[in-house]
Amino acid sequence: MLKNLDPLLNADVLRALRAMGHGDYLVVCDTNFPADSIARQSRLGKLLRIDAVSAARATQAILSVMPLDTFIDDAAQRMEIVGAPDEIPLVQEEVQNAIDSAEGKPWPMVSVERFAFYERAKAAYAVLATGERRFYGCFMFTKGVIPPDA
Repeated sequence: MLKNLDPLLNADVLRALRAMGHGDYLVVCDTNFPADSIARQSRLGKLLRIDAVSAARATQAILSVMPLDTFIDDAAQRMEIVGAPDEIPLVQEEVQNAIDSAEGKPWPMVSVERFAFYERAKAAYAVLATGERRFYGCFMFTKGVIPPDA
């Protein structure tokens, strides 16, 4: 156990988050996402897991140590609902709240069409599967920087 680190952040997750650089992005996905096959195509090449928790709880843990990219407008992305791209399900509202809390302000989350999301996910640094069972619990977060004086 380490001080001041969320206990959900296991060694593999911490290693990947630390290795990521500015502009690299992480996929956080639900249990229905083709996580293993897409993770094999990611930069890391293997699937990361934070099991038995919601996407929002995993996001809270991740964003407790990883800054979002302030240089782009789409540092937080969500998978769109097929046939209802403007609908925001509860799972996405919860993740939005986790993002806003971590950043200390409202933070825009951009929607991405389902198949475009899958394609973009293949170029991610890493894919992290959660225990989220609700549909459309899939997100991408682009890593930002921590200024020298922070």
